[in-house]
Amino acid sequence: MPIPAFFRTRADLPSISGDPAEIRRIYERKRWSVFLSVLFGYGLFYTCRMNFSVAKKAMLDAGVMTPTQMGVVGSALLFVYSLGRFTNGFLADRCNIARFMSTALLLSAGANLLIGCHLGFVGFLILWGLNGWFQSVGSAPSVVALSHWFAKAERGTRYGIWSASHSLGEGISFVGTAFLVSAFGWRWGFWGPGLLCVAAGLVLYRTLADRPQTYGLPPVSEYRKEPPEAAAQEQASIGALQLEVVKHPGVWILALASGCLYVGRYGIGNWGPLYLQLAKHYSGPAAGSVLAAYPIAQILGSISSGFVSDRLFGARRNIPALIYGVLQICSLVALYWIPPGNQSLDSLALAVFGFTMGGLLVYLGGLMAIDLVSRRAAGAAMGLVGLFSYLVAGVQDTVSGYLLDASKITVNDVTTYSFRLVFAVWIGALILSTTLAASLWLYTSLQKKR
Repeated sequence: MPIPAFFRTRADLPSISGDPAEIRRIYERKRWSVFLSVLFGYGLFYTCRMNFSVAKKAMLDAGVMTPTQMGVVGSALLFVYSLGRFTNGFLADRCNIARFMSTALLLSAGANLLIGCHLGFVGFLILWGLNGWFQSVGSAPSVVALSHWFAKAERGTRYGIWSASHSLGEGISFVGTAFLVSAFGWRWGFWGPGLLCVAAGLVLYRTLADRPQTYGLPPVSEYRKEPPEAAAQEQASIGALQLEVVKHPGVWILALASGCLYVGRYGIGNWGPLYLQLAKHYSGPAAGSVLAAYPIAQILGSISSGFVSDRLFGARRNIPALIYGVLQICSLVALYWIPPGNQSLDSLALAVFGFTMGGLLVYLGGLMAIDLVSRRAAGAAMGLVGLFSYLVAGVQDTVSGYLLDASKITVNDVTTYSFRLVFAVWIGALILSTTLAASLWLYTSLQKKR
């Protein structure tokens, strides 16, 4: 696919010669700028995506859409997002990250601002689908930037912290967007995040960076004095390395496991606020406060995941992935069975769910995949995992909306909904995800014996 000149990575500049201290000063300044940019920038992407889940109850009450229509709209974003993650993952390996990522955030903000104008169901569907494409750009450029600016020995820690950034966006949505919707109506659930991301996109354009070599800096492997990649990989084309990603069985196993994991992730993320309001009778702000335990714990799970796997399990990520998977299944079962009126228990169940989700998103959602492939094909690995993750999550959104609508019962003008079958789908998917993660453990063990 041809890339417009504006988005292409720039040509390498001649290497800077002179004082090593000056090179280090430039390198470290840019490394911090890149890291903070992808950390906060990617988090703010989520405010223009998770806002829909927070606005659902107000939109349902206003008659803007039915649960089935909400499921279709949610699936439209996730289906487009999955294809975009795949395509943009391969493109990110060849793009100027600063321009690619910031432009996508600005376009996502524009889509949200238009949605707030209430253009009807079809208009919402089209714009939310387009928003899915713009949103799909955020992940792969972030990982490519981390791969180019941080050595492999540093990458696990940085990746774990970066992976927590989406929890920042979810937290802002669950609390901040909930306040805007309660105070000013559902439209501000889209206008508020849209305005925030316009400002963020302009900042990212200035603070992100292209590859180190485009500034006359040495590659990070040379700067951090780590052993270079195998000579064959250094000489191979990006296309050949990306083909190796597509042919790698371990990446496919991770993609399928991540897809099932995302059923639970987007089940709670997209339908959790509505579940707490309909089934457990929380108000909008109260539901947002309870759900805040989820992203906060998810941040802790993401940040600690590298430490847990490195220090407690000797860098074997399959073991904590299995433990986290079992705990996550138990927490979701508990959330369903806890009776209404137990806010502390609901918050605890969501906190355990969030903590384990944070760790599993690091392990299954990317880190284990990019550890299996060349640094120069990190975007392709993220693209393949993202394709399956969001395709399966998209199916979940339609199925959840349909099952919820099918459970509707109206008695004396009072409508109730049952989440029994919806939770059965979410829990079943998490069980399958944990099983697939265990099968990757077996696959890697067999590969080492050969």
